[in-house]
Amino acid sequence: MTAARSAIRVVIVEDSPTMRAILKTRLEREGDIVVVGAAADAAQGRTMIRELDPDVITLDVEMPGMNGLDFLEKIMALRPTPVIVVSGSTQKGTETTARALALGAVTCYAKSQQSGSLPFDDGGMLATLIREAAKVRFGERAPAAPRPQSEARPFLAERPRLIAIGSSTGGVEALQILLGGFPADCPPTLIVQHIAASFAPAVARTLDQSCPPRIQLAEPDLPLRDGHVYLAPGDDRHLTVSGHTLCCRLREGERVSGHLPSVDVLFASVAKTIGASAIGILLTGMGSDGAQGLLAMAQAGACTIAQDEATSTVFGMPRAAISLGAAGVVAPIGQIARHAFSKAA
Repeated sequence: MTAARSAIRVVIVEDSPTMRAILKTRLEREGDIVVVGAAADAAQGRTMIRELDPDVITLDVEMPGMNGLDFLEKIMALRPTPVIVVSGSTQKGTETTARALALGAVTCYAKSQQSGSLPFDDGGMLATLIREAAKVRFGERAPAAPRPQSEARPFLAERPRLIAIGSSTGGVEALQILLGGFPADCPPTLIVQHIAASFAPAVARTLDQSCPPRIQLAEPDLPLRDGHVYLAPGDDRHLTVSGHTLCCRLREGERVSGHLPSVDVLFASVAKTIGASAIGILLTGMGSDGAQGLLAMAQAGACTIAQDEATSTVFGMPRAAISLGAAGVVAPIGQIARHAFSKAA
């Protein structure tokens, strides 16, 4: 069947014939998505991607007989295309997925925790991810920021008490670049990255391996320390900050701006607790989560920074903040750390 160009064209790269069939069936019952190719390995996938020019690729990076991460890296370097990683929920699977997200995969689609396979009905989740990924338009591929020496110090006239960061689609790659430019003794930093809870520990470990500060998951009532970055665990609890001696707070609640945890909730708590002695940074992501919170931080006197359109995988969240007048600085991802740690911010 020849698909209309208006349909979202998908190539599946997956070594399991059963999994390929499930993914194909799941997508082809959607009226606006068509599977134009299903490859069993990287070699077939490379040929199909070149010949069929898909809008989105689903990729199992744990296929035997190939290095899926190397394949992904080549896709992003030679033919940038939105990639959704289809991953197992084992520790190996989550670690591989975290590295794939850091290389530029748009998002991940998790297999069942119980069986390691895909349930026949996922409530349309995969189709939703495909539609979101199809909206991605890759701009500049930002180089990694130079790694600062351990003795590096921030250059703000007054050292901020805390940095708060929000990110979503494309955020793991952006965070790796951003945090790679942080000094090892940076102020305490809190991050809300929209990601499934099962992948959050692996993302924290992946970032910790490549960035100067210590990066870990946030825990309830954990005192915040210089040189440490705390990632929201993504387990249906909002991450906030409180106290004269700053501590993490994780609390249950309703979704805010469509998310739990929400960037808006984090930023609002920082505005209330710390005010002008904080820096807020809003990175790539779909939707508007974080825009109102960044505005609250700006109104409290904090330094506020948004990632620019050219280096954002999806410019939704930064665009929403900029349109509200919430961003004091708009900068490419590779320059945000410099703005955060200089008087220019």
